[in-house]
Amino acid sequence: MAHRQPAPVPAAAMPERKRLTLKDLAAEIDVHYSTVSRVMNPATRHLVADEVAARILEVAEARGFRPNRIAAGLRTQRSGLVGVVLPDIANPVFPPILAGIESVLASHGYVPIVVNAGSDKTRQRFVIDQMVGRQVEGLVLATAERDDPILDYCLKLNIPVVMVNRGEHTGRASCVVSDSLLAMNLTVDHLVSLGHRRIGHIAGPETLSTGHLRREGFLQAVKRKRLRRDEYAVVEARSYSREAGRDACAALFDALPGLTAIAAGNDLVAMGCYDHLRAHGIRCPDDVSIIGHNDMPFVDALTPPLTTIRIAVHEMGEQAAKLLLRNIDKPESPSVTVALTPELIIRGSTAAPSPA
Repeated sequence: MAHRQPAPVPAAAMPERKRLTLKDLAAEIDVHYSTVSRVMNPATRHLVADEVAARILEVAEARGFRPNRIAAGLRTQRSGLVGVVLPDIANPVFPPILAGIESVLASHGYVPIVVNAGSDKTRQRFVIDQMVGRQVEGLVLATAERDDPILDYCLKLNIPVVMVNRGEHTGRASCVVSDSLLAMNLTVDHLVSLGHRRIGHIAGPETLSTGHLRREGFLQAVKRKRLRRDEYAVVEARSYSREAGRDACAALFDALPGLTAIAAGNDLVAMGCYDHLRAHGIRCPDDVSIIGHNDMPFVDALTPPLTTIRIAVHEMGEQAAKLLLRNIDKPESPSVTVALTPELIIRGSTAAPSPA
């Protein structure tokens, strides 16, 4: 006679494993639950004696305890999350900035939510809404433009916000940038010291603070060096990309025939210049010198190695995170602009102009 298998117990009828709470863990260790709460938060762990904290962490690990951050956030209005909005995560300048942000946040018990939002404002606003819905305590924007509706939106939401690598002129929010005016002075001084008198600048988009300020710095520097108006030219690249740099380089040769040096808006633009020169049989630096901006990884491995402006990207991220944490703790803190000092790194892509 065949035996019938017992019917499976519906999932809803199975007993659920009870989630271990702070109070459960505190009772097991025989300490107050507030002590366990402090130990579970890296930002307050130092308030508990080392041996007690070690015992709590040991038992928590053994019991598989994980704090319920959602419940804690609802109770304390602190999620321990910070939103970081990037325009192009493939751009090599951003990973070290992010590393600097993360190192400071980690030391204060915060975790970043990083989103590659691109340049589309609708997409950026959607990202901001999603982050705010997840109770981020503040935002680091690497996407800001000079007159940015997204910054306006963030300020209306009354959420702490700091800009990094880009700024805006109104002073409504703190920002951490590199000193673009000084950078372009270093660039032009170097080229003129080598003997160049026909210098072109490929500027980044005017809508970005970096594009605007590097252009202004270039124009100030060539005038200070008393170059005539027909000895310099500026062409704007449509973006900070290699492809845009290649196209802008072609336009620059049309705008300034006989140029002997190019100050590129960033290293990717400079790589586009390399492409244009190579395609037209123009030698660097024998015929045309090129200077980049940012000193992104591996530009020293280009042929020739790229002379460029080094910006303190890791420190930029660190400073941005510190300013944001200050604004989270003290919302009435005044906005500040931190301008970090750039450095000229001389390599093989710049030399004296050819006597010809």
